[in-house]
Amino acid sequence: MAKDSPKKELTRNEMTKAQWTWFQMKRYKIAYFMVAPFLILFFLFTIIPVAASLLLSLTSFNMLQMPKFLFLDNYITLFLDDDLWIIALKNTLIFAAITGPASYIISFLVAWFINELSPKIRAVVVLIFYAPSISGQVYLIWQTLFSSDAYGWVNARLLSMGLIDAPILWFQNESYVMPLCIIVSLWTSLGTAFLSFIAGLQGINVSLFEAGAMDGIKNRWQELWYVTLPSMKPQLVFGAVLSITGAFGYGGIVSALAGSPSVNYVAYTISHHLAEYGSTRWEVGYASAISFVLFLLQIGSNMAVKKLLDKLGGD
Repeated sequence: MAKDSPKKELTRNEMTKAQWTWFQMKRYKIAYFMVAPFLILFFLFTIIPVAASLLLSLTSFNMLQMPKFLFLDNYITLFLDDDLWIIALKNTLIFAAITGPASYIISFLVAWFINELSPKIRAVVVLIFYAPSISGQVYLIWQTLFSSDAYGWVNARLLSMGLIDAPILWFQNESYVMPLCIIVSLWTSLGTAFLSFIAGLQGINVSLFEAGAMDGIKNRWQELWYVTLPSMKPQLVFGAVLSITGAFGYGGIVSALAGSPSVNYVAYTISHHLAEYGSTRWEVGYASAISFVLFLLQIGSNMAVKKLLDKLGGD
């Protein structure tokens, strides 16, 4: 009896998309096994919560009774009949437009400067700049500096110089709350993105700078534009995502310095509005609509910045 001829393997063009995907999964099964823990956690703690938030945003839900389906009523109320939401959206966009790009640029420039230092000095300086982003008591410094009585350091100095006649109520004055909160947010913004820039600068191949010098690069700014930035594209994208995401979540800084809500809602953000309905009023359906809109703002901003970085990178 004749032996069966060996089964002919299909080529890529002969496979359907599903067959090719399954073939690649079997081929790289070890790699998929290694990333499986992250994918499982990402699915459980990101995908499912976002999907649940979207579903709950279409309901009226108070955590005690069964959700009541409302379809788009929460979103209609949010954009057409919620004055505080408009204030929160405006303030959040102001925060994001200023602190996002500024913290991104500052993080990179500081990292670029620190990279030129010797290794031992660099380690100390990195710790000094990174410490405010992880310190739980960082706001005490600014509360002491801008205390509303004559014992606050800034008020005391201004009084001694004769520039003011009475202490300024810094965090109770509408003119100062937003600028001060923006300054503090920038001061605490040198976090993970800053460390990723440091790592990216350390990982650039030195031979690229030598090749650039042979091709006509004459100064450090040209070196930065033509060698450093293209070599750090992954870190730049990662830092952009972190900066934008953080720029939409500075409600904690405002609450710590100016209270919640701030005077006349001058620094009232989406984070405050979300906490108001989610934690105080327990209107979970409405709070879910707020959180989902915030999620879309962050995703949209990240996509826009990534496209901008792709164009700058020449892709």
